Formats: sequence, C-alpha cells, structure tokens
Amino acid sequence: MTDKKNKWYMVTLIGKDRPAIVSHVTAALYEGGCNLGETSMMRLGGNFSIMMMVEFPGRTKELHDVLVTVTDSLDLHLHIDKIEAKLHQHLIPDVRISVYGADRAGIVSKVTSVLAEAGLNILDLESDVAGDKDKPLYIMHIEGQATEGIKSLQSALQIVKDENGIDAELAEIDTLIG
Repeated sequence: MTDKKNKWYMVTLIGKDRPAIVSHVTAALYEGGCNLGETSMMRLGGNFSIMMMVEFPGRTKELHDVLVTVTDSLDLHLHIDKIEAKLHQHLIPDVRISVYGADRAGIVSKVTSVLAEAGLNILDLESDVAGDKDKPLYIMHIEGQATEGIKSLQSALQIVKDENGIDAELAEIDTLIG
C-alpha cells in the first residue's frame, strides 16, 4: 500500500539536447500528481541536464513509472533519489567571482580549494570553455558567501592569479531584501 504522505525526491535527467524536453518532462510530472520544488536545468556541451526536487506521495518506483515513458521516448538517463527537502532556506550570495584563463586540467580544483580555505561557501558555480581547440579559454563564474570576509577572498584570488596565470575578479553583491 502506498503511503499518502508526500515525500521529496531528487530527479536527475541527462540526454542529448533537443526541443521540448522540459515541457514533456514537466507535463508527465504534473499529470502524475507531482509538485516541483527547486530546479536546475541547463544545456552542457550539446547535452541537456535537469535536476529537480519533486514532491510525490508514492514510492521511488512509482515516481519512476510516472517518468519512464517520456524519458525513454526522449532517450534520457533517469536517476531518482529520496531526499530531505529543505525548501525556503535559500542562502543569499554576497560575492561573485569571475575567473578566466587558459583551459587546463585542475583549474577548477585549484581555484575552489584556495577560495574554500579563504572562507568562501560556494552556492553556485557555472563554467564554460570558449576560444577554439588551439587556444581554449576556461571561464568560471562563482557566487557564494564570504564567511571570512572580502579581504580574505581578495588575498586568495591574488595567489591564484600569481601562481596560475589566470585573471580573476571579485565583486560584492549588494542584495536589497524587503
């Protein structure tokens, strides 16, 4: 027997990008009695990636059954995890950091390690590879909270710039609430 108390699941979908993925997936969820919480959907290198918090009264297998027809028809890889939803606990970033440099292995690890040691709590990170195959340029945008202050992050970024030959900029985010 299905427990009627709604539960939360993290639904992850990945597949080749094509039109109408979002509309087909969300229609199946709506028709299956689901409610969406927070979501992240984006195109990455010709693929489309979706992560959604989904509220649903049934079990994981039943949620899978709600989605499998549409995910199979769109050739999407489907993964579902039961989670503890922590909605309405949005952390507000107070800094935005942009990093630009020649693409090479380890750039994300080096930059984020130095920033973490300087007290950055990363809330969002997006990256892209620009340029061309002969001269690839790695671009990274990070938003987060400066838990140890701005000066600590500025010092850390200077180290990253000096040791890795990249350009990095830090901007404070002034968010008006209310």
